[in-house]
Amino acid sequence: MHSLITARVDACFAQAEDRLGRTFPRPLVRCDLRGRAAGTARLQTWELRFNPTLYAGNEAVFHAEVVPHEVAHLLVYALWGSGRGKARVLPHGRQWQSVMQEIFGLTPRVTHRFDLAPLAERTFAYRCACREHALSVRRHNKVQRGEARYHCRACRSELHPVG
Repeated sequence: MHSLITARVDACFAQAEDRLGRTFPRPLVRCDLRGRAAGTARLQTWELRFNPTLYAGNEAVFHAEVVPHEVAHLLVYALWGSGRGKARVLPHGRQWQSVMQEIFGLTPRVTHRFDLAPLAERTFAYRCACREHALSVRRHNKVQRGEARYHCRACRSELHPVG
């Protein structure tokens, strides 16, 4: 998986270099992203991270859309968002949309439409004043360690473990 994604990242950069007439350094590529995001671009560290669980059932779409999406973030940062005197650009703003359309020939979509069922993890029941909530293992553990408290968005009361 890592070598296939790295090759696709390189191909995306080569495509951009051909269109823009300049070179870009290649980013560090990691395949260790967890959660619901298919990929992320870390601009300051020039790094791309991809979700191996979502990749597993969506290889073609990953190569066709997710990799160019994340590469576009780095390209936008290099072209418009880094260095002194350059304005901050929106993550999915007009520059990013332009790169997606003009360089990669893709419709600029902000989110993926992958089946998230493979990500289903154990949850813990918590209760507020108005209903029951399911907290992830990570959030449950933070509550248990006293590192976090969570509140209901509807009634704003604190969540407490059930039972």
